Amino acid sequence: MSISVFTTGGTIDKVYFDANSSFEVGDSVMQELLKQARSEVAVSVTPLMAKDSLELTDLDRQTIRDAVAACADDQIVITHGTDTMTDTAAVLADINGKTIVLTGSFSPARFALTDAVFNVGLAFGAVQSKPAGVYIAMSGQVFAASTVYKDRQNQRFAPREES
Repeated sequence: MSISVFTTGGTIDKVYFDANSSFEVGDSVMQELLKQARSEVAVSVTPLMAKDSLELTDLDRQTIRDAVAACADDQIVITHGTDTMTDTAAVLADINGKTIVLTGSFSPARFALTDAVFNVGLAFGAVQSKPAGVYIAMSGQVFAASTVYKDRQNQRFAPREES
């Protein structure tokens, strides 16, 4: 059993540049997070892009979808920015036979106080225990991707209100 990880950027991979007082997406931190976790699971990490999720285009989402659909593994974790994570999840919804978990963070993984490590661990637990489908692992919970939204005011993911 192997888990494929696709990285797309987002806050989880952001780096603070003091010279211009801004954040930019840097290299993926996934290999370092797995090393720190002392994970024994066979993992392949493939960087697809390094973008803030607000900059992702329909073509970028198609690239993510194509990579997931073509992947030989049926357990997939995708690191992604939180702003449009649900949009990308929707593009992946019709891929059958795979457990796909999207995760990210509200603060960069390179920060001492971050939710990134917890969220990645949650995603790895979810991808190994959930049935085939698309999920979002954030805010201490695993959500079916179609049932969640980003609550910007409270900086968390929450279930959609049923109408």
